[in-house]
Amino acid sequence: MITKLPVRSSVSFFLSLSAAFLLTTSAGPVAQGEPGYPISPVQFTSVKVNDSFWGQRLKASREVTIPLAFSKCEETGRYENFVKAAHPSDDYKVGGYSFDDTDVYKTIEGASYVLQTYPDKKLEAYIDSVLAIVAKAQEPDGYLYTARTMNPKHPHEWAGEHRWEQVEELSHEFYNLGHMVEGAVAHYRATGRRNFLDLAIRYADCVCREIGEGEGQVVRVPGHQIAEMALCKLYLVTGDRKYLDQAKFFLDHRGKTGHRDAYNQSHLPILEQDEAVGHAVRAAYMYSGIADVAALTGDQAYIDAIDRIWENIVGKKLYITGGIGATNRGEAFGANYELPNLTAYCETCAAIGNVYINHRMFLLHGDSKYYDVLERTLYNGLLSGVSLQGDGFFYPNPLESDGRHKRQPWFGCACCPSNICRFIPSVPGYVYALKDDELFVNLYMSNTMTQKVKGKEVVLRQETDYPWNGDVDLFIDKNAAKNFTLKLRIPGWVRGEAVPSDLYSYADGKTLGYKVMVNGQEVNAELDKGYFSINRNWKKGDKVSLHLDMEQRIVRANEKVEADHGRIAVERGPVVYCAEWPDNGFSVRSLMMVKDPGLAVSTGDVLGHRVEKISSIAQSLSYDKLGRLVVKDVRLTMIPYYAWCHRGSGEMMVWLPQKVQAVIPSLSKK
Repeated sequence: MITKLPVRSSVSFFLSLSAAFLLTTSAGPVAQGEPGYPISPVQFTSVKVNDSFWGQRLKASREVTIPLAFSKCEETGRYENFVKAAHPSDDYKVGGYSFDDTDVYKTIEGASYVLQTYPDKKLEAYIDSVLAIVAKAQEPDGYLYTARTMNPKHPHEWAGEHRWEQVEELSHEFYNLGHMVEGAVAHYRATGRRNFLDLAIRYADCVCREIGEGEGQVVRVPGHQIAEMALCKLYLVTGDRKYLDQAKFFLDHRGKTGHRDAYNQSHLPILEQDEAVGHAVRAAYMYSGIADVAALTGDQAYIDAIDRIWENIVGKKLYITGGIGATNRGEAFGANYELPNLTAYCETCAAIGNVYINHRMFLLHGDSKYYDVLERTLYNGLLSGVSLQGDGFFYPNPLESDGRHKRQPWFGCACCPSNICRFIPSVPGYVYALKDDELFVNLYMSNTMTQKVKGKEVVLRQETDYPWNGDVDLFIDKNAAKNFTLKLRIPGWVRGEAVPSDLYSYADGKTLGYKVMVNGQEVNAELDKGYFSINRNWKKGDKVSLHLDMEQRIVRANEKVEADHGRIAVERGPVVYCAEWPDNGFSVRSLMMVKDPGLAVSTGDVLGHRVEKISSIAQSLSYDKLGRLVVKDVRLTMIPYYAWCHRGSGEMMVWLPQKVQAVIPSLSKK
């Protein structure tokens, strides 16, 4: 029995583990099977990104965020928990959070995505050494939950006395399973090794055996969702239907057990739900699971349910940054049109969840509107959650600051940093999709894709300076598929649609356009669900040039959004802008935009990272010593929202007053 764990302060401890303790790959491939979505994503393993914008973020993730996360897993005892679980003792005091295991799984997931693009034997060996420790903590029947196993007589205070007893409350046993499966599938796809996947399958099989309506089983649903979408992913990678059935079981029984609470979306059966409520991260993960089951089964009732919920989010509860979750009361969605700015919660994990929802909705319906929301979230509400250097994080992402917000190097509840750790390296998997002979180009970034179309290899290369300009060149470097259809997404911001609802709209009267050329000749086509389709017998060397007009735009919110009355926001392409204190010699919370602000763009930088800045005419309002209002003409400078709070804490605003009534609350606090 281990009474004192010899955990060193350096991650080199794990790299020094004997190879004898490392798991070897299991014999036999995982069945890829035929089941899938109506539209299939082109996996991250097929896309190599060499983009200046995303390349910086992938580099920061690889060199800073992931090593930091691994070091935090060691420093904060995450690994130690697994070692203790392998040698349980009544002497262990179980502290921390009941979901601390997931930080290990999420970090391995992010590192696995990185390995695909940047092979690294040292990193792969480190992951294997960690997995060796994880494997020893797994109980003989597959159960793996260190918060109970390290001290079964006195488990974590949220765990309950017996398995699954508190899983609908705070034990997070199914949540741990979900992140374990997500990480294991990514690791398997990136490395071809089954050492993590087999651990996840054993835990998933344990859950499938013990949860259900059969003899000896108990009916439980996740208190914190994610197992639903993870089990769907496990179904896709193994072809084993029982995992999809288990995901559907969890969803079918939600709102029908003894635990019913809007906080975790168990207030009603899911087929009766039509509004996004409760904890935004839990909700986003559950809605993603509903979309998974809808797409993979074709169940019309599920399709109708997720369509209703999506319409509610995008029409009434979505921030202009793509963030979701208006209030810190339960980290939750607010009422319809309740979208405060200064107190906006917009948890980073919720933005990641919003990407998951919209990606799955696209795979289900094939409409570009879902990618319009995904892209908005990706470039704004999600990217803001991690610093440009990759070592500072936001938990909430407000749209206004009075100077009290600052990035943190880590959190005790580390869900957001570790979630960023796994998400950023996964971005290559969101660029393309495939349906029969139709190849969808959904995101624009420089990369090379190698993918089979109609069973034949196609190599497509993108070159672009997006999101800073709207010119994209695509080259056919290889085509054994001959005839196929290339479908280019024409973003909503080009088509005059800020979001696919009336929640936000452009207010500058501009009309943007686009042009598509093949080998120098302009081609025309009617858009279908936001896609420009080109069908031809492609040859090596063919070049497609896409031009998207990219101009500064003024946006207004629906009048029902009280927080944005008398205010405007500024965008350019997919990027939302904000006014921040370091660029302006006056209080940005006491400014007023003029009717025609004359928006102008110029290239600048934030901490050495290139950004396109926008300047405009504005007025600064203040009081003199006698209490008289003083108005001063100023030049306002705005930067991309994702880049704020890198130069110290201070004032920031996304929604800028254009009417004096909107400035008064700020002035009254001076």
